[in-house]
Amino acid sequence: MILFLQMQISGFDKGENGTDITEFILLGFGKLEEFWMLLFLVFVMIYTLTITGNVLIIILIVSEQNLHTPMYYFLANLSCLEVCYSSTILPKMIADFLKDSKSISIWGCFMQLFCFGCLVIVECYLLSVMSYDRFVAICKPLHYSMIMNNRVIFVCIASSWLCAASILVIIICLVAQLSFCGPKEIDHFFCDFSPLLQLSCTDTSHVRILALIFGSIDILPPFILTIASYVCIITAIMRIPSTTGRQKAFATCSSHLIVVTIFYGTLMIVYILPDTGTLRDVKKVFSIPYTILTPMVNPLVYTLRNKEVKESLKKALSNFTEFSEKKICNIVVIAECNSKL
Repeated sequence: MILFLQMQISGFDKGENGTDITEFILLGFGKLEEFWMLLFLVFVMIYTLTITGNVLIIILIVSEQNLHTPMYYFLANLSCLEVCYSSTILPKMIADFLKDSKSISIWGCFMQLFCFGCLVIVECYLLSVMSYDRFVAICKPLHYSMIMNNRVIFVCIASSWLCAASILVIIICLVAQLSFCGPKEIDHFFCDFSPLLQLSCTDTSHVRILALIFGSIDILPPFILTIASYVCIITAIMRIPSTTGRQKAFATCSSHLIVVTIFYGTLMIVYILPDTGTLRDVKKVFSIPYTILTPMVNPLVYTLRNKEVKESLKKALSNFTEFSEKKICNIVVIAECNSKL
């Protein structure tokens, strides 16, 4: 699939579609030049926290036997997704703060658009499957192990990646056939779909229509499934007679609900608002939560509001502390023995 994209883009670079430019300029936060160093430090910290937090969750879920359940398998996949998600955008953005030239090659721009679009669609699917998992756990607890088995988990994850990749290959191939004659400045901090199409000097209506159709097919069903799952969950929780029971049931899905709200809320603002000059900066600001902040917040939300994860984390830290103390004691004993000799 990557080779196929490279072949399409190599034809694009050779000018088979009348394109004269070979690179784009990402304007990013060009209007805030006096704050570039501060923004550089902020985004470095965000990227570090994102990678550290999500990798820690993956290691924790893999190493702790009591976390080997469907819910945490999905959470591990989400953390893996967030690492890839952040690494698609942030390293390039961070490097641009230190360079005068903020150029990105056509090949690099298309690959960034492909990876970003693919990961967004996969996250939509993954969040919907996680909401369905919470629906089954709360509304059909006796059938949970039968419905959410390993085969279902594998099929859900594999099909989401396959669907996302297939759609993005088609869209990137269509974009690669457009002509880009200038200007070559993308008014965004990464190669997003709409700002890129605005630079084309040919008709892009067919690409936009197909992208809208494919986007509706790939994003609307997961969104509807997520909404339907939480309507059923909230209805079931409200029927629980005891206050303690309602709180316990809601605690199992509140973390996921927070992540879903942040992700879909900002995503809709960015892609539903009209792309006019006055709203362009607003859309750029609202792009930050779902592209940069959500991957960082996810580990915090799931660890701080999840009792099992917190207990497993405490256990892991305790084991690591005991191991470190034993290691230090062994080193001290060996040093004392050597000094006596």
